[in-house]
Amino acid sequence: MTTDVIMPKLGLTMKEGTVVNWLKKEGEHVEKDEPIVEVETDKITNFVEANASGVLLRILAPRGTIVPVTEVIAIIGEPGEEIPSKLVRETESPRSVNEIMETTEVADKTSSTQTDQEAIRISPLARKLAEEYKVDPTKIKGTGPGGRIVKEDIIRAATTATSAPQPQIPLEIEVSETIPLTGTRKTIADRLSQSYHSAVHTTVITEVDMTEIVKYRQRLSETKEGTSASMTYTSIIAKSVAAALKNHPVINSTLVGDAIKVFGEVNLGVAVDVEGGLIVPVIRHAEKKSLMEIASVLTEMADKARKRLLSVEDISFGTFTITNLGALGVHTFIPIINPPQAAILGVGMVEQKPAVINGKIEIRSKMNLSLVFDHRIIDGAEAARFLQTLKKMMENPSVLID
Repeated sequence: MTTDVIMPKLGLTMKEGTVVNWLKKEGEHVEKDEPIVEVETDKITNFVEANASGVLLRILAPRGTIVPVTEVIAIIGEPGEEIPSKLVRETESPRSVNEIMETTEVADKTSSTQTDQEAIRISPLARKLAEEYKVDPTKIKGTGPGGRIVKEDIIRAATTATSAPQPQIPLEIEVSETIPLTGTRKTIADRLSQSYHSAVHTTVITEVDMTEIVKYRQRLSETKEGTSASMTYTSIIAKSVAAALKNHPVINSTLVGDAIKVFGEVNLGVAVDVEGGLIVPVIRHAEKKSLMEIASVLTEMADKARKRLLSVEDISFGTFTITNLGALGVHTFIPIINPPQAAILGVGMVEQKPAVINGKIEIRSKMNLSLVFDHRIIDGAEAARFLQTLKKMMENPSVLID
């Protein structure tokens, strides 16, 4: 008797997944619980294990295919076992990346003639967003299962409608590569569009004297060999942010309808640069962790992110995000809020600058911090006070060492 391998539901919001790579070929033997295929969701990449031992009789979703959750992507059975024809026909519908691009191009060139709103295949959330963004769903080609219009389609249409006309690429210019906007990159694009069109982004910037923190890391490297490698500037900033958020709780909040919901715990998201884009692992209950604990968790999370081993739980339930471009030589930048959070902190590079200390010029280590916040939720004065508290803590790191 054959066994179906299905596209698993790896998160509460997951609706479909992309087949990234098959680890086994048709006709090869597989063992139960052995990883056989790598799939990518809108947030993470994970491995799907065989749910039975036998032979991989048929791969129904080739590499690059986008498949709705719970649909069959492969069949396991005994050598020579017959594959049910009904099962094959039912699984001929998954869409490849190229097919999605082709249908999108067609949708750009043609408009729908359907005017009956009730007959449109559209998810409840997409319908709500369409009303909010004043987007006509009858003119949108859905990219969800069965052509259903999903939230990403509405966000994409709203972004296109509010953007300036895109310049056309002259035909004589050769295109060296076409990169499908899928997986992690597509999620980043959709979430940034959602954030840009929903939150009122406002920025305050301050400069922090990092001299004492630099000295602390130097002392650490001299007394605890190897520990300083994990005790990064980001670790110390994360500890400082967690402490500062407890003093300014409205920065650690979200807007739900007409109410501001202030979180009772600090779950810090720290952006990590991986192939294909950024991913944001979350340090749960950061306000309860010591500096050493935060450094350890950050090191572990960053390693898992680069190896694509993060679980859904590792990247969920963040309440505030830190993104650090200092290692890339960036002085100051203005990040986009990670929805539905109320604020995000951008961290620049540590550099030596002249400063006036007690009437004398000294060379000090300086860093710029930029807080981008949703002005609907947070007043400018409160955002400035948060940065002021954060600055004081970082300039006196002894209060953070526990």
